[in-house]
Amino acid sequence: MVEKKAHKKTRIGIVISDKMDKSVVIRTERLIRHKLYGKFIRRQVKYMADDPESLCSVGDLVMIEECRPLSKRKRWRLRQIVEKAVIV
Repeated sequence: MVEKKAHKKTRIGIVISDKMDKSVVIRTERLIRHKLYGKFIRRQVKYMADDPESLCSVGDLVMIEECRPLSKRKRWRLRQIVEKAVIV
């Protein structure tokens, strides 16, 4: 019997906190359309993700993927850093 590997969900967002050891908080935004008025509204969600090598810093654009529960709030793992933040 051939086993099918399920595709994992991915999200792209901005790192808003890297103060924890091996963990980062990522904010993702999406646009939804209001049902009655048709206006587009921004919705934000924060995800806590695992960053084992502590590569991320605040402001980086990263991609995360879902994984097994790693702790009480961590269910996502850092997949790649899309763009590093510009430090001024």
